[in-house]
Amino acid sequence: MPTMLTDYIPADFDAANLDALTERLNELLGREVTTADEFEAWLVHRSELDAAFSESAALLYIAMTCNTDDEQAAGAYTRFVETIPPAVKPIVFELDKKQKALHESTGLASGRYEVMARDTITDVDLFDERNIPLETELAKLDQKYDTISGAMTVEFDGEEKTLPQMGPYQESTDRAVRESAWRAVSERRLRDVDPVNDIYDEMIRLRHEVAGNAGFESFTGYAFKAKHRFDYTPEHCFAFHEACETIVAPFARRLDEQRKSALGVDTLRPWDLAVDVKGRPPLVPFKGGADLVAKTNAAFESLDPRLATMLGELGDGSGRVTADNAGNPPLLDLDSRKGKAPGGYQYMRDRSRVPFIFMNAAGLHRDVETMVHEAGHAFHSMVCVDEPLLHYRSSPIEFAEVASMSMELMTMPHWGVPGSFYAGDEAAHARAMRQQLEGSIVLLSWIATIDAFQHWVYANPAHTRDERTAHWLSLDDRFGRAVDWSGLDAARPNAWQRQGHLFGAPFYYIEYGIAQLGSLQLWLRSLEEGPEVAIDAYLSALKLGGSRPLPELFKAAGLEFDFGPGIVGRLAERVEAELAKLPE
Repeated sequence: MPTMLTDYIPADFDAANLDALTERLNELLGREVTTADEFEAWLVHRSELDAAFSESAALLYIAMTCNTDDEQAAGAYTRFVETIPPAVKPIVFELDKKQKALHESTGLASGRYEVMARDTITDVDLFDERNIPLETELAKLDQKYDTISGAMTVEFDGEEKTLPQMGPYQESTDRAVRESAWRAVSERRLRDVDPVNDIYDEMIRLRHEVAGNAGFESFTGYAFKAKHRFDYTPEHCFAFHEACETIVAPFARRLDEQRKSALGVDTLRPWDLAVDVKGRPPLVPFKGGADLVAKTNAAFESLDPRLATMLGELGDGSGRVTADNAGNPPLLDLDSRKGKAPGGYQYMRDRSRVPFIFMNAAGLHRDVETMVHEAGHAFHSMVCVDEPLLHYRSSPIEFAEVASMSMELMTMPHWGVPGSFYAGDEAAHARAMRQQLEGSIVLLSWIATIDAFQHWVYANPAHTRDERTAHWLSLDDRFGRAVDWSGLDAARPNAWQRQGHLFGAPFYYIEYGIAQLGSLQLWLRSLEEGPEVAIDAYLSALKLGGSRPLPELFKAAGLEFDFGPGIVGRLAERVEAELAKLPE
């Protein structure tokens, strides 16, 4: 994979060195630019500096999240967020102002530069120097949440286990084991309910202040503009909520009633949602990160060799990020372990132009979903490496998630090929596909819950914790599963705390709903027109990066940019029809 370094930024440039970084920023700021050609060269040079800075931040974040109990890694990340961004943000703002003026004076504010100019103008309009220290505090609070979450372990089955490692017990055919495991995890989370609430309370206060400084009545308006949501509004989100309430929640509850009947239980409890209804043992698709990568690659080779080639460039999955290799870490760190932050992500190292995938794999089928999901993000990054402008090497999240979620659906038929997860076991393969298809629709209700929760939280920033709890419970009634929560009075009201996006990426969740609907459309194209047509459209659209407005990116893949009741109903109906073809 090419690094494509330019002469402007030396290969040994350290963007975490404040003096070196400031010198380069000031050079760009003071450079005389009068012609369109000079401006285009200036944009490339700025892009390369931004990429170097981005990679410095990426490496520190990767090291911290892979080892939250490493005081040196945590300290390095904290020092960075406390010193570098606050010091350079005023200069970056001046650069943005210069770029805005140059877009206008050189005539490069349309065509290829339309999206970049629009985004830069918005960022200039939003900037307020008073928000710099507030954003630093928010980054530190998010790190604190990751540290608390990463330290959560339980003693179970004679061993200390991380919370992701407790996942397989929810698929145990012994209901008593499932309940015991669920309660152990719940009780561990409840030990930190108050500290996590403290973090969220402070985040809400700071975000409301950020919004006020920028001239907004609430953080909602600020967040929509800061996220460059030019193509939809909160009202579109509310239409999605309505669709989930009227179409998706009833779909999920029908499945729950079928599950309750198949299990032969009087009521469905939270620990009954993952077990196989026929009493079969949990799916065991892989063992360890290296096996996960090998089997993922087999599925991608069957779907399209171009995808397998890209995944193969990331390594075999046996590595892990340590203090010794943090400066040039392996591109995959997949296995769950104590001290690792929760969740999964793909983080592009923008200077090197190589992606990094982080996971907490515990041997579950949902780890398969996460692996192909994050691989989709990596493909998106990798097909854009030749784009000279960093701004266009990534797309709006609403389409970036199409890149990843599509892979969950498109790889399904290939999980049973030789060398992949369910080779030689048609029943397990069908079971995994059923799980994936059901989840593709049921997930939408959880997305609506989290998005509606945030709309309420930031519209009512002075709310009390009791009011927040009451509203959360009302949303669970509106969108939730047909589950009996009796006797679990502490767990249900605090279920939102496990959703890390609420802390580190506010209002970043509706994107998954929009993208899931796009991914389902692409999956339907593969059924109706063939997988080759769908993958060609997929790669063609990914290569645009973020160079075109969001609706155009969807159109390039042959997808409708719509997330209201009409399209939700149509897609849910088709999924239900496809489920009817699969054996239980």
